[in-house]
Amino acid sequence: MQANVESKPPATASAAPAKGLPTSVANPTRQSGSKQAFEELYAYVAIRDSLLVEAEEVMTGAKLDSVAIANEFVETCLKLSRAPYQAQHLPEVDAVRERKRCEVVTLRITKLRARIAPRPFAYGLAA
Repeated sequence: MQANVESKPPATASAAPAKGLPTSVANPTRQSGSKQAFEELYAYVAIRDSLLVEAEEVMTGAKLDSVAIANEFVETCLKLSRAPYQAQHLPEVDAVRERKRCEVVTLRITKLRARIAPRPFAYGLAA
């Protein structure tokens, strides 16, 4: 199962898009901040998206745990930075968009977990 997410990873990262996720900005607003910090953040986003694609294909608890951890890390990176790190923070327009994507990934993880959850066996019921 292929997903459909577009993010702005660095040229060396190749992440498969994740199903049902909104599209990111092709070129983030780079009014301030470090290009290297932006590329690093987008590399984390690409890793998270790649892990989501794997989890959708394999659907194991361990794969979903990996996606959840990666998603939490991306969410942490998107929090507003304090001085002197403000220059390394994405512009708020881009950060809001990526935070929304994190919410969508969290919902997708929840749905996938529900699909792999063990179903209780009904004792005493004959078919």
